[in-house]
Amino acid sequence: MSTKADWIWFDGKIVPYEEATTHVLSHTLHYGLGAFEGIRAYTQEDGRPGIWALDDHMTRLFDTMKMMEMKTEFTREDVTQACHEVLRRNDMSEAYLRPLAFIGEGALGLGVRTNPVHVVVGAWKWGAYLGEEGIKNGVDVKISTFTRHHPNAAMQRAKVVGHYVNSIMARYEANADGYDEAIMLDHHGFVAEGTGENVFVVKGRHVKTPPVANILPGITRKSIIEILKHEGYEVEETWFGRDAFYVADEAFMVGTAAEVTPIHSVDRKVVGLGKPGPVTKLSLKLYHQAVRGKLDFMKRHIAVV
Repeated sequence: MSTKADWIWFDGKIVPYEEATTHVLSHTLHYGLGAFEGIRAYTQEDGRPGIWALDDHMTRLFDTMKMMEMKTEFTREDVTQACHEVLRRNDMSEAYLRPLAFIGEGALGLGVRTNPVHVVVGAWKWGAYLGEEGIKNGVDVKISTFTRHHPNAAMQRAKVVGHYVNSIMARYEANADGYDEAIMLDHHGFVAEGTGENVFVVKGRHVKTPPVANILPGITRKSIIEILKHEGYEVEETWFGRDAFYVADEAFMVGTAAEVTPIHSVDRKVVGLGKPGPVTKLSLKLYHQAVRGKLDFMKRHIAVV
């Protein structure tokens, strides 16, 4: 997967990919204080690109900047239009979009507040985050030895650059141990999320997912909850332990990059029948229909370019 594209939006201007650079002494590079989003655009039935849940992503991006006390001259509308412009200039009908706000060069130190805040939007092609085989047959995951951030140590609602060191360590560990992905527990030992995905477990027609307290409030998570409730499933946002996976009929992970990915096993314990179950398959099917404008009750989430 390459992030190479012809054009990137950088501080209000479309610039060639090679010119979208910053200084090695930029504050965010040293301390990790930055805000970002991952957004997908999908080809609609008329051939135009449609950005999925763009408004929700912009809300989370600017909420994150507010929580992190990052002030920028660019408005929510500026960044929204930048997402549209990047797709048009790169002639992309399907793409992964990455808005990023970061603190640039000037002074270094933890109390610095005078450096400029830059905003960029890039776009590139990105397929199945956990692999096509994972979508087809499910992924093997482990319960990580790394604990998800305590809610009072890092604001879980914020999508912050530096928070992902925690996720990277868990992912490295899982891959080194022969797993595709990791599931992280919170400081109480309850299931939180994957390294870059939210999680769901299914028992009959009852679906559970952790509440928005120890997790990032995922946009795809929100979409799947809406879809499953529309289909008549009972969806509960509640605390549960790792053993819920061991006795589940099925389980899956969701995220902008991962979309809907079945879980084959947790800690080498096969989930359910060891293959994508009916709720997982329905979620995947309807989500793919929704993002391409084929579900009427979800069309309001699409920003057509």
